[in-house]
Amino acid sequence: MHLNCKNNLLYWTFGNLAACRGVVHGIFTRCGGLSSGPFAGLNVGKNGGDDPGAVEQNRKSITDCMENGKLFFLSQVHGTQVIAMEDAHNTANAPGAMKAAICPEADAALTCRPVQMLTIQVADCQSVMLHDPEKKAVANIHAGWRGSIGGIVGRCVDELETRFGTNPSALVCGIGPSLGPCCAEFINHETEIPAHFRKYKDEKDRFNFWQITHDQLVEKGVRPSRIEWSNLCTRCNTHLLYSYRQANTTGRFAAVIGLTG
Repeated sequence: MHLNCKNNLLYWTFGNLAACRGVVHGIFTRCGGLSSGPFAGLNVGKNGGDDPGAVEQNRKSITDCMENGKLFFLSQVHGTQVIAMEDAHNTANAPGAMKAAICPEADAALTCRPVQMLTIQVADCQSVMLHDPEKKAVANIHAGWRGSIGGIVGRCVDELETRFGTNPSALVCGIGPSLGPCCAEFINHETEIPAHFRKYKDEKDRFNFWQITHDQLVEKGVRPSRIEWSNLCTRCNTHLLYSYRQANTTGRFAAVIGLTG
């Protein structure tokens, strides 16, 4: 990954995605922004107790870095629901639709519409970005441990194939910063995580969810050479990233991807 600075904000880009035309993306650090206290920095999460005005300004600052595209947020629930941006847009603008419909409950979004920036809020879970340069489509996944073992990554690849005709071998993918194999300890794994995932566990009950995501993508037909990992653990890098494991009350950093036209 490459660390960029724009408008006094720091954000990473994946080399493989940055090489694609017509797509913009960024994984923003917590550096900069107006939030204070345990949320200090560029917090984009609205539900943790931060000042709403600071969060809105932080989100606007990110928009300015993403070619002024409109940030599209989900109400993340640690599940396996995948939603198409087009469906969410239609629901939000239907007669009598409630404002809450703009942030549907789901943990992955996909679109072929330009200037709609799919945004995942992160504080230990993975953001997984997918881009189909042939069909001009993108997806962004919030893959917590529940979503990972539930198969949300594979489900999102399936949705891209069904809706847009994506060939998985054409996908370009990035696995964002999250709780790494150094810190992802699950002392209750025998009741929480199915037995067939234990090959990803070390002797200290720490799981490698980066590898799980990689393997789930490959199982769906994604080429290993087209998958890039951040190799950044959120808990080990709280000077740059928010981590729920490290500080229960904390903010959320943004992982954003969208088409430019």
